[in-house]
Amino acid sequence: MSNSAESGPTDERSESLREELFHADTECEPGDRNLELLDGHLNIHSVVFPVSVTIIILFVGATLSFQSIAGLIGLRNSEGELMTALEAFSALQSFGTNEFYWLLILSANIAIISVVYFALSKYGNIRIGGPNAEKEFSDFEWIAMLFSAGMGIGLIVFSVSEPMYHLQTVPPFFDGGEAGTPAAGKAALVQTFYHWGLHPWGIYALVGLGLAFFSYNLGLPLTFRSIFWPVLGERIYSWPGDLIDVLSVFATLFGLATSLGLGVQQANTGIALVAQRLFGVVIPQGAWVQVALIVGITLVATGSVVAGLEKGVKRLSTINAWLMVLMLGFLLLVGPTVYLLGTFTTVFGMYVSSLVELSFFTGTLGGESGFQWLGDWTFFYWAWWIAWSPFVGMFIARISKGRTIRQFVAGVLIIPTLFGGFWMSTLGGSALFAQFNGAGILSVLNEQGQTAVIYAMLSQYPFDLLTSIMATILVISIFITSSDSGSLVVDHLSSGGVHEVPTAQRVFWALSEGAVAAVLLIGGGLTALQAASIATGVPFAVVLLMMCYAIYRGLRHEYAILQSDEFAKRTEDTTGEKAVQVSSSDDALIDDIRQDESSVSDD
Repeated sequence: MSNSAESGPTDERSESLREELFHADTECEPGDRNLELLDGHLNIHSVVFPVSVTIIILFVGATLSFQSIAGLIGLRNSEGELMTALEAFSALQSFGTNEFYWLLILSANIAIISVVYFALSKYGNIRIGGPNAEKEFSDFEWIAMLFSAGMGIGLIVFSVSEPMYHLQTVPPFFDGGEAGTPAAGKAALVQTFYHWGLHPWGIYALVGLGLAFFSYNLGLPLTFRSIFWPVLGERIYSWPGDLIDVLSVFATLFGLATSLGLGVQQANTGIALVAQRLFGVVIPQGAWVQVALIVGITLVATGSVVAGLEKGVKRLSTINAWLMVLMLGFLLLVGPTVYLLGTFTTVFGMYVSSLVELSFFTGTLGGESGFQWLGDWTFFYWAWWIAWSPFVGMFIARISKGRTIRQFVAGVLIIPTLFGGFWMSTLGGSALFAQFNGAGILSVLNEQGQTAVIYAMLSQYPFDLLTSIMATILVISIFITSSDSGSLVVDHLSSGGVHEVPTAQRVFWALSEGAVAAVLLIGGGLTALQAASIATGVPFAVVLLMMCYAIYRGLRHEYAILQSDEFAKRTEDTTGEKAVQVSSSDDALIDDIRQDESSVSDD
């Protein structure tokens, strides 16, 4: 056997030795503290599940009745009126982004630098799950799933509206540009590319890599607590670990609820438009219609949950990917093809050339208005991506076994960034082209809101009814995918990190996500919930920094063992068919390899 990190033991005894060497030194196992109920249909963590459910119910109730609570404790806003939940959570969010923007900026940049280092260094050939681990999904299926979970609904809602917002208020990084001009349009697309490009995917890659490595390579639970193993050790199985997972459930479920709320508002707009044009039926746009849509789509998502990861999320994600490719190709064909291709080339070049400056730009020296703009957009996004990372990172970890670190980083960091950038520049560029040719897209944005603007753009090109139907179907399909993948993630967190969880629990969480979104939509607390979710981005930014070191320690440990001469000697396949057998009682060998680990050079 060679000393490369991709080689490994091939027989059962060698694999047993490998587990003894590579796995975390603990007697605990995922699911040790679980309760099995209803003849095994429920397998829940004895602390995380009940505490999470209780907190979710209390938090939703407190959000809906916040003004009554504010009256009891005398909580008032600057105008002397009782403070609303939205005002309270928005103040918390603003405090986090205004006081800790530097931490958000640094942690996002360090995340990218770290994952690129892991991929390009000697650790890049280490395989998630061990040297013999096999891929569970094809590359296309894998990329389709992580893309649907990672960005999903936001790519529809913001692909046109964000560049148009920036067209009328030029980002401060491009200070000096005149609003509404082609130069402002170019700046708008570059800024949008920046917000949806490498940085969110770098955060997701770091979290996903950490969760996947600590679970599949160290044998720890597939939950957020495992990332803290280098710091907490055995205590990840006690109350500190329980607290970490409860907070992760909170951030994941409420982040999903707000995303589903945004998605159903976009779906409501699309369905109303299509129904009017196809059948002459007027469908109102309001909370109760959107609640009905949430109920219907959640029931469909529940069916996807029952179908399982293979037949549910994988198939839906594949459909989403093909729909997006089809829509891109169609717009390129019927739209201003040369203009859109030239736009992508220009925007991508500007993004790459200004990436370092953009990445560290805080607007601190540019006046109060510039800093406020960044708080509303860039700092907001960074907090949102970080708060969203437990969900996306957990899901990416679940589907990534069998890939090397280098393959993982390339797939999570580079491919989605390029495709997302092409998607944004094509749809956003189509809107800019229409606006500059008198279409009045900005008027639609300002008068009807961001959910209407994509349909206003599509109406300027041939076969707009067809593309509007495609966009609406895509929103609904991504809605279902997000609900399904989200229920899988929350179920892992609330079931002690076991890899295979009962379907009934996933159904429970899928219904819970829809119920929370519906209740808050009726009660007007959805925007408040979004602010509360984003506020968790600041403490999670600290977790990101800790994760960089924890993953480094873990990869160094694995690499050292794989490079050990004694390990190679005892597991080498000398005949090409049968590996040298290893005595399971050879404790001295294990001690020798662990001593070798500490002497391996870091170079």
